[in-house]
Amino acid sequence: MNDNKNLIEALAASKIYQDYERAFSAATGLPVSLQPIESWQLPHHGRRKENPFCAMIAQNSRSCAACLQVQQKLSETATHEARSVICSLGLCDTAVPVRTGDRLIGFLKTGQVFRKKPTDAQFERTAKLVAEWGVPTKPSELKAAYFDTRVLPSKQHEPVVKLLTIFAQHLSMVSNQLIVKQENSEPPMIARAKTYINENQSEDLSLGMVAKAVNASSYYFCKMFKKATGINFTDYLSRIRIEKAKNLLLNPNLRVSEIAYEVGFQSLTHFNRVFKRILGQSPTEYRAQLPAA
Repeated sequence: MNDNKNLIEALAASKIYQDYERAFSAATGLPVSLQPIESWQLPHHGRRKENPFCAMIAQNSRSCAACLQVQQKLSETATHEARSVICSLGLCDTAVPVRTGDRLIGFLKTGQVFRKKPTDAQFERTAKLVAEWGVPTKPSELKAAYFDTRVLPSKQHEPVVKLLTIFAQHLSMVSNQLIVKQENSEPPMIARAKTYINENQSEDLSLGMVAKAVNASSYYFCKMFKKATGINFTDYLSRIRIEKAKNLLLNPNLRVSEIAYEVGFQSLTHFNRVFKRILGQSPTEYRAQLPAA
């Protein structure tokens, strides 16, 4: 679970995700967030375009618990395709699965909208429930925020979900590249380590060898590397090698076994297993779907 969380944090810190988040919110007026599978935080609280009504409700622990139950239901049902859930207050939330290779690592989430225009009777029921929860808010402010909530009928909601689905697929395709190229003001030691790994990735590298190359103890280097990159050394090295393998697979004259040893794997079986874990398909399948030269 920690690996999934670290991968999501690395993706969320990437420029491509942050640019998309800004563009999505500006174009749709809706919040969007990227969350790991296991998350006990409200996805949109305090974020750009958060629904003011939902922000009011989030002030109370009982109402937060109700919202978190909705998020848990989304996490359980949106494992293979987009899913939407209506909360007890009548608002709709949506989650789209994000994968890296064949692994589900998290969700793109949006929502805090009505699917159809709310009525006065609905508000009365909502106000009663909010009062039972003990949310500290003025009735007039609650009502104003409730009826100012965005209404998104199916003809508008479906394209929004489609946008998220397309971006989730794009994140999946580029996630490995984003992770291995991440450079968010990383410590000089980590930058030197990455350079050393890139220059020697075809060798039988160990964490101890890289730590020695950057004048650090193995324990300290291991801790700092994961903190800076979001993934451990072994996973990072595998991803670097897979990126190199992707380029070599463009050459039809190279056998898969030759490529495996060229990029630093000690066995073809291990190479095939790691390649599929990271990219979701075998080296042969990946090569088959490349455009013909």
